Amino acid sequence: MLRGPEIGLVMVRGRIGGGGAPFNLGEATVSRATVRLDSGLVGHGHVLGANLKRAKLAAIFDALWQDEAHRELVETQLLGPTATRIAEEKRKKSEEVAATRVDFFTMVRGED
Repeated sequence: MLRGPEIGLVMVRGRIGGGGAPFNLGEATVSRATVRLDSGLVGHGHVLGANLKRAKLAAIFDALWQDEAHRELVETQLLGPTATRIAEEKRKKSEEVAATRVDFFTMVRGED
């Protein structure tokens, strides 16, 4: 273990309307860790929230991914399934939002 795992704060920046002047929205808790494997490879992990175990695991997986001998395993067993799960969650959320979407241009006004 080179650093951490430890918990700290980062400043979250925002922009009004996505294109306005940047401003400090507030602080967010993050956990971070840096590890060195026996092979000498160094990995870094940062996660949102106070979860030291996840930060350490992220750092270990980062270091393993850098090793050609482990890269395919990390991609197929960790990154691939994670990307699939995230895409499925995003699709479900989009469906939920679409089911409640109101199209104001097709609504009939009472004065017509």
